[in-house]
Amino acid sequence: MPSPQPPSVLRSPRLWIGSGLILAVVAALFSLLYVGGNVNPKGHLRDLPVALVNSDKGATVQGKRLNAGEQVVSGITKSAEGNNSFDWQVLDREEADKKLGQGKLFGAIVVPENFTASLAGLSSPQQTKPVRPTITVLTNQSAGSFGSSMASTATQKAAHAASAQLGQQLLKQANAQGAKLTPASQLMLADPVTVQVADGHPLGTHSAMGLSAFYYALVLVVCGMLGANAIVSQVDTFLGYLHTDFGPFRQRMPLRHTSRVRTLAVDSVLMAVLSLVMGSLVELATVGILGMDASHLGLLWVYSVTTVAVVGIGALALLRAFGVPGMLLSTIVFVAMAVPSSGSTVPLQALPDFFRVLSEFEPLRQITGGLRSILYYGAQADAGLTRAWASLGIALAAALVFGFGMTWFYDRKGLHRVPRPADEAADAEPVPAAV
Repeated sequence: MPSPQPPSVLRSPRLWIGSGLILAVVAALFSLLYVGGNVNPKGHLRDLPVALVNSDKGATVQGKRLNAGEQVVSGITKSAEGNNSFDWQVLDREEADKKLGQGKLFGAIVVPENFTASLAGLSSPQQTKPVRPTITVLTNQSAGSFGSSMASTATQKAAHAASAQLGQQLLKQANAQGAKLTPASQLMLADPVTVQVADGHPLGTHSAMGLSAFYYALVLVVCGMLGANAIVSQVDTFLGYLHTDFGPFRQRMPLRHTSRVRTLAVDSVLMAVLSLVMGSLVELATVGILGMDASHLGLLWVYSVTTVAVVGIGALALLRAFGVPGMLLSTIVFVAMAVPSSGSTVPLQALPDFFRVLSEFEPLRQITGGLRSILYYGAQADAGLTRAWASLGIALAAALVFGFGMTWFYDRKGLHRVPRPADEAADAEPVPAAV
């Protein structure tokens, strides 16, 4: 007499509810975090750093000492009062170039040395071919292409507004002097300043327009996170806690009772060693094969290997502490919350407050900052590299303390993965259920 078939697993409410809750959490969290961080950058924009540089030496006009550059700077700062979208910083050219070269400015307005003299020459009767003065707007894609674009729009608007204001004064002065202006001269005096745009910190053509550091950092994080999942699966299979399917074939190793602390130690050693392989391959593929612009290759290699190892050990701690839910937690921590708070696509100054708080400790922001320093800023410590190394060290210490603390607690409480001594039922193959 044939044995009765077990009931279909699709009839189990527990299966449907459990799977539905997990997928609902994933869908809701990723939607809220990814879209929530980028849905209204202009509305959340606050204190985007932009420089005002007045290099104008001034000139004597009709017996009076004038400096039109100071007028431009004061006019822009006065018009910005009450508007906290941008942080207009009045700097000299040397300090502005330094901050542009560290990614601490998204743009700048530069008034040249001969600005007043050129401006005065427009209305001078002695000038047969007057030359319009120039204001330069500097961009900085290395600090983030989106933030640089927002800064460029604001600085160009401010520069044109300053030109219009100066034009009104020139026309008023010319009319007061009774000058007879041709229509062409009136048009030139109404908008006397030429605004030109230049790159304040040029990057190579293979830098993804300032996003190569972010993409490289994301690859390192994914390598560490997925590497941790692969190592957990391989170690558990080797110890006999899991079986492995290769197509229609199944491999099951003899069960080896191992403490949770020892298991995590094995995981961590594997991750530390294999990070050498993953970090090396990432640099070889991106720099050696794809030709990504990069310098300080030795430092980049050390940084890559360390990052993969730290992220991997952090993910291992979550996986060994929480089991299957640890996979979801690591995805949320290292991807869902990390990407929108990294400040790489949308600058931190254009994110909601929640994401600004996340950016203080989320790993991707710190990792990207260190890579920007290595790839774009000559590995300057003040350009984000010191913060990145410190963050990696803190993250590694926290992961080790948390991971080994939780597994030690489980071992101490006798919460073994398979009760000792393991009976035959523990190793027996389960009865297949009908689908």
